[in-house]
Amino acid sequence: MSDTRALSDLALMAVNAAESAAIASSAWIGRGEKESADQAAVDALRTGLNAMPMRGRIVIGEGERDEAPMLFIGEEVGTGTGPEIDIALDPLEGTTLTAWGMNNALVVVSFSPRGGLLNAPDTYMDKIAIGPGLPAGVIDLDASPQDNVVNLARAKGVSPSEITVCVLERERHQYIIDGVKSVGGRVRLISDGDVAGIMGAAGLGTGVDMYIGRGGAPEGVLAASALRCIGGQMQARLFFRTDDERERARRIGVTDLDRKYELDELASGQCLFVAAGVTQGDLVDAVRRADGMVHTHTLILDSADHSVRRVRSARPEA
Repeated sequence: MSDTRALSDLALMAVNAAESAAIASSAWIGRGEKESADQAAVDALRTGLNAMPMRGRIVIGEGERDEAPMLFIGEEVGTGTGPEIDIALDPLEGTTLTAWGMNNALVVVSFSPRGGLLNAPDTYMDKIAIGPGLPAGVIDLDASPQDNVVNLARAKGVSPSEITVCVLERERHQYIIDGVKSVGGRVRLISDGDVAGIMGAAGLGTGVDMYIGRGGAPEGVLAASALRCIGGQMQARLFFRTDDERERARRIGVTDLDRKYELDELASGQCLFVAAGVTQGDLVDAVRRADGMVHTHTLILDSADHSVRRVRSARPEA
């Protein structure tokens, strides 16, 4: 069996694992306890991954071994038989969103044949991303926000006033907001969850045209794996605040600390990307309980056929 077929055959079990994590963490929506919500997701996702027929290895997870007891970087998951798979995951992307009942909390998991995902350190990353169907080189991480808006508008054949840029609401991003507005562009601010933010710029019906900003490097790789499935452009560069962060990057094999990564360097192999909704979101609906059943909504992206599938499931309340 080819690696492509083997990975695609794992899709339904991957959905089941993500759904279980979404259901487990949804019990903590609005309770103000983000650590409890995250732990519930970790426990359920790990159980689901360990039931999958694969030799899985976590390349992006909850942290290094001494920081996380489960789903740590380097941990092996799966039954120990089947294809060798690298896994990038965020058991609960949006712990704060879940804790306070805000939109766009997701369980996010990406699978790729061994070596297909960049093993990014747990540092910051500067990112810019757009969706598919545009000429190469339309965006440039090193260009100003206003130049990127103008260039994207020109490529789309529209006015800059019709371009909407998703930006993580942080003080460090004020220059991005000002730059976008200075040429007439629109800004959509998000409080957390830049995986969903980048995916929203990829033509999944959110009304966003571009994402710009600095967020987590692991989340950057997860988002890149989604774009790998549906097309688009992305550039990124690691951002280090301390010498310790630079050393952490060197320990996992990063030699060029200033490298500007392209999409196919962040996610170079076939990718299977799964995102299950926890709270209501732009991409998927929230976990919902009704008539003794738990209803879930999950997005599945597969680079093998560039498919976008949405799965609605219901299972009896435990």
